Amino acid sequence: MLKGRLPQLKTTGRQALAAAPMVAAVSLAVMGLAMSASSSVRPDLDRTAEAVARATGGDLTLNGLKLIMARLDPGQLAIARRFDPGLNQPELYGLTPGWESLSLGGKPSLDAGVSGVAAQQLNAAMPAAFGALQPAKPFDLRPATEADRKRALRCLTQAVYYEAALEPSEGQEGVAQVVLNRVRDPNYPNTVCGVVYQGAERTTGCQFSFTCDGALSRTPIPWAWSRAARVAERALAGHVATRVGTATHYHADYVHPWWSPTLAKITQVGAHIFYRWKGAPGESKAFVQRSAGREPVIDEARFARPRVLLAADSVEEALAGAAPNQLRTVEIDGQTRVVGIASLGGRRQASKQEIAAINERLKAYEAAPAVAVAPPPGVTAMAVEEVGKPAA
Repeated sequence: MLKGRLPQLKTTGRQALAAAPMVAAVSLAVMGLAMSASSSVRPDLDRTAEAVARATGGDLTLNGLKLIMARLDPGQLAIARRFDPGLNQPELYGLTPGWESLSLGGKPSLDAGVSGVAAQQLNAAMPAAFGALQPAKPFDLRPATEADRKRALRCLTQAVYYEAALEPSEGQEGVAQVVLNRVRDPNYPNTVCGVVYQGAERTTGCQFSFTCDGALSRTPIPWAWSRAARVAERALAGHVATRVGTATHYHADYVHPWWSPTLAKITQVGAHIFYRWKGAPGESKAFVQRSAGREPVIDEARFARPRVLLAADSVEEALAGAAPNQLRTVEIDGQTRVVGIASLGGRRQASKQEIAAINERLKAYEAAPAVAVAPPPGVTAMAVEEVGKPAA
């Protein structure tokens, strides 16, 4: 639209390609800004291009888009939003990208996100980010001992099994790829077990929920465990899940977490949607951390005790009405399997009453006053603590 009209644009080719569709979306609204007095008839395109140049200073990045939107009246902004649904995305409380990795004193109350059909609609409406798929290199474990290799294999198998036991093979490979990508990401532990069990010792903050919800207390189904183990072995031997590339995050398509718009969506495989860090931290060259080689010894008996409870006082009480002996038939990679509802990792969909109880607990937690703790001598207290935020 602006070819040959804005020689003074301050943008690179990549920035222009990313921002041009958004600027085009507001072009109809900007027409109101372009109606300057003139004695000669000129094409609307010329006037629009010049108005965009004046409003943005020739900057076609996201900053330029914000400058344009700030000049629009409500009617013009409504037209822009009609032609670009992406402008309707929530602004995430005005916080900057990457804020989800910060621990803030007095943080704002955050919505957990929608679930069910509404979440699936929102997830489907969010397009994959341009250029989000980046190639990942084969993983190089180099264990210090055979025991370390077995620990890494077991932790990765657990992640694949408890997170994606009923997913197609590509979906399981994607989960394994996320774990190994995190091992190579400087923002995470440099061991497989360290990544899988990160945060599991806390009542909140476990990265993989099966490490803190009691799922480990249930004996795996043999055929499903063997299938997950084969996927884990291939991943540790260098197999790359090419469809997810450098993904470091994922979630099921029936939820729409608040953090998903802050990352670059790559693709959906099975029921899981995969994301990577935006910008340079999510590109292949950023994954420079080497595996430590020595895997931590995990006390599985400790982590099999739930620290994240549902609406009941214990997981056993919460699962009392789950009909654990009820069977259902699922199809995986063209094969029909019969499984128990609560047998695969002890997981089931929470009821409406349980979800309501969880939300009430979250409200009580967020409303609780912060307890001031005096820092140790020589330590300066900081309002914001960086927790694994990638470098810009």
